[in-house]
Amino acid sequence: MGFFHRHRGLTPYLLLAPGIAWLAVFFLLPLGFLAYQSLESGSIDFGYAFTWAWGNYWDAIRNYRGHFIRSFEYAGIATALALVVSYPVAYWIAFRGGRYKSTLLFLVLLPFFVSFVIRILSWQFILADQGIVLGTLKDLHLVPSSLHVLSTPTAVVAGLTYDALPFMALPLYVALENIDRAHVEAAADLYASPVERFLRVILPLSAPGVYAGILLVAITNVGDYVSAAILGGPNTTMIGNIIQTQYVQNSNYPVASALALILMVALLAGMYLYARAFGTRSIQEYV
Repeated sequence: MGFFHRHRGLTPYLLLAPGIAWLAVFFLLPLGFLAYQSLESGSIDFGYAFTWAWGNYWDAIRNYRGHFIRSFEYAGIATALALVVSYPVAYWIAFRGGRYKSTLLFLVLLPFFVSFVIRILSWQFILADQGIVLGTLKDLHLVPSSLHVLSTPTAVVAGLTYDALPFMALPLYVALENIDRAHVEAAADLYASPVERFLRVILPLSAPGVYAGILLVAITNVGDYVSAAILGGPNTTMIGNIIQTQYVQNSNYPVASALALILMVALLAGMYLYARAFGTRSIQEYV
């Protein structure tokens, strides 16, 4: 105790030491090795050597630019759909849930108790040509018998959206739950209609939760590769699939590392812009 009393200035740093050590060992060191590996050249047969091969980055961008664009496109669509679906759910739980809020939130989190791969495989069964959905609709002659959903962008976006719903709903719920109901009542006293109360009071006050949910879902979706691998086809490959293929199958570690770093830099740039626009306090409160 005498040491801590004499060196009070060191106390914050000692408290941060375990977290800093954890980040250094499991984040900074792997990230540094990834950067080192991205600048190597050679082959799996003859080995790789560090040669400051900056061309790996240009080759990665040139050869897989379409996959980057597709990944951000799918992630953007899935994020927008998750927001449209999750906001009414979070709103109803926060404003109408009453004593059942905990139960309803548990139902929102319930999919997390099942393996991610199993959940995506269930979508493969649902979206199959003769599955429980399409098969029934075809038998009722409500859709053409030639309709095919699997291995299309629709199937991939559906899988991404489904997996993103809890990540979007929880920040939205926290933001909506923290809204002072007096503000909503004051708007009603000023003869604002329900639509006006929502657009001018509730939606602006819940904006931090909206932005936090978008951030969480977008980051998760851009790097996803399971949904595209299970529900997609050759024309729906995302950048995560390319990175996995280059690492696991082709053993092209420099290009795979360059792709991973390019994706990470793009996502970090998005997080930086978010922090500059809305501040880091929103992340701490709603993530």
